[in-house]
Amino acid sequence: MQSWESRFKSQALLDERALLACMAYVDLNPIRANMADSPETSGHTGVKSRIDSLESNTQPKRSIEDFVGTNPNAKGLPFVLRDYLELVDWTGRIIRKDKAGAITQTLPSILERLALSEEAWTQLTTQFERYFGNWVGSEPIVRQVYSDKHYQRIPSTGHHRRLIG
Repeated sequence: MQSWESRFKSQALLDERALLACMAYVDLNPIRANMADSPETSGHTGVKSRIDSLESNTQPKRSIEDFVGTNPNAKGLPFVLRDYLELVDWTGRIIRKDKAGAITQTLPSILERLALSEEAWTQLTTQFERYFGNWVGSEPIVRQVYSDKHYQRIPSTGHHRRLIG
């Protein structure tokens, strides 16, 4: 007798590659099932929640781990969000005959759709310490941190606005 329980599995993800593959697999399920055309329209996925947070300059839901990149002291996913979005977008464009859907090749790249400037990204990743002091993030979030910390004088947030949003 088969029950709904037979559909669910528990698998140990033993390294970063396994984690990344599993995340992309789950985030692309609505596209492969032809229920969504792109990651930003695929409801109830982690990638959509991250994109919504990115576009609204808010923190992702508490149930979603942060992308922390290569910072060994930070707790979170050992990837950069931009790289993950590109990987999901690229993977979603692979058309398979045994799947109902894929991201159309005519859709611009996810970085273009989300207006993530290549020039700003290059400056962020090559001159990070030059542009930022103690706090790094989108301008509204950095201003909120300064306010929460009761700074008497709020340092300039121009680089935050120009490079991150």
